[in-house]
Amino acid sequence: MTQVLLTADREGERLDQFLARSMEGLTRSAAQRLIEEGAVTRNGTPVKKNARTGAGDVVALSIPDPEPVDVLPQDIPLDVVYEDADVIVVNKPVGMVVHPAPGHPDGTLVNALLYHCKNSLSGINGELRPGIVHRIDRDTSGLIIAAKNDEAHLALAAQLEDHSLARVY
Repeated sequence: MTQVLLTADREGERLDQFLARSMEGLTRSAAQRLIEEGAVTRNGTPVKKNARTGAGDVVALSIPDPEPVDVLPQDIPLDVVYEDADVIVVNKPVGMVVHPAPGHPDGTLVNALLYHCKNSLSGINGELRPGIVHRIDRDTSGLIIAAKNDEAHLALAAQLEDHSLARVY
């Protein structure tokens, strides 16, 4: 676990926004989750999800170490449309599940990416997530982006959030 102390520099900013802005690699949703789990205090006191900063507040954050996923690599053929050191773009076929889930423990895109990319996939937000930046349904075919490192993952997620990268259905 990593302990981080931050000093708020703005009055009235949402705490999750402050944390995401202040901590490289921490998304707002991950900050919200940490707040809900009690891993964030302001001036030594646990905070609620809707907390706002006061200028000069000391915010303490306990970031858990990433937990490895319990997913095995599988040699499943992939239709790779583009690949470089940072990203891989795959044409996902209809019927392929993206992430393992109850009823679909293997045979997923994640299993295939773990095999294809070896140990070069991003791992952010408290778990070693195998690179998936966005999802599409099992019954949908189309291009899906996976990041090979955390920097690429964060950049792509930011582009999705500000709509400079768009999903088209």
